[in-house]
Amino acid sequence: MSPQVHDDPERSWYEARVDDRRAGVAAYRLRDGVITFTHTVVEDAYEGQGVGGALARTALDDARRRGLAVVPHCPFIAAWIERHPDYADLVRR
Repeated sequence: MSPQVHDDPERSWYEARVDDRRAGVAAYRLRDGVITFTHTVVEDAYEGQGVGGALARTALDDARRRGLAVVPHCPFIAAWIERHPDYADLVRR
C-alpha cells in the first residue's frame, strides 16, 4: 500500500501513514512565508518502501501550492531536491 501523507500543523510535521500506522514524518518550521525542513524520519519497518519520497514530494508540492520558499536543512530533503531538480526553484539560498 502506498503511504498517505498529510500536514499536521499542530505538530509542525508532515506525517506518512501506511495501513493507519505512522510510517514517517518530515518536521518543519514555518515563518514569514518560508518553510524550513529540519528532520525527516522513516520508521525502520518502512525503509525502502517510498515513504521518504512520498513525504518529500507531498511537502514540497504543498509548499509550491502555498507559495512558500523552502530551506532544506534536513539532509534527506536536501538530497531529494538534488535528485529532483524540478523542485530546485523552491529553495531559498
